[in-house]
Amino acid sequence: MSYPATNELSSAERAFMINATEIDILPGVRGDLEEPLASGPASDLLPILLTLIDKGWINVSRVIPWTAPDGAAGFQPGPPLPRPDLAALLSEATNWEYPESDEWLGCLTLTLTEAGREISR
Repeated sequence: MSYPATNELSSAERAFMINATEIDILPGVRGDLEEPLASGPASDLLPILLTLIDKGWINVSRVIPWTAPDGAAGFQPGPPLPRPDLAALLSEATNWEYPESDEWLGCLTLTLTEAGREISR
């Protein structure tokens, strides 16, 4: 099924929607972006992401610890970060790079809102 709003998204906006659908950490979006954005500076990506956030389609959270029902340790997105804090957080280049360790806790991650889930396909 195709959703009309999907056809109205740019390829960069679709990349962010894919990242949010996958609940990937922020640097993962670069794998879905076309050049020159894929290897460009975060400052080129910030307005695209903020537009999707302001439309109410994407939330930004930090990855937090989670314990599965069987007791296994894992991680999940925390609560959405306040909009007034996002411009500063997303302006930090390190948030757009994979951590040097394999530890994702504390990294920024994107998730779809209810409205975002309706147009993500």
